[in-house]
Amino acid sequence: MEILLGLIVGAVIGLGVHFALPHRVVRGVALAPFAGAAASAVMWTVLTWAGHTVSSPLLWLVVIAAPALTTLALVPLLSWTRLRRDAADRARLGI
Repeated sequence: MEILLGLIVGAVIGLGVHFALPHRVVRGVALAPFAGAAASAVMWTVLTWAGHTVSSPLLWLVVIAAPALTTLALVPLLSWTRLRRDAADRARLGI
């Protein structure tokens, strides 16, 4: 049940990254929160299996850093890919 804390933290960080970065119109609003929640859930699971509890500062540090780093790397990459592909499609179609 405590993993919900990590999921919520990851989703909120992902949502913040979505609105902080440009090109919001080329990606869905759920992409960054889902990626952030997934990253924090994976790290929460790994660290709890390693013996860390909710009172461990390392757990919280990683659960905050993992979705931030994941979404800050993933969202611009996907946005850039989408913009490039859309431009190629427009050129191919002559629009």
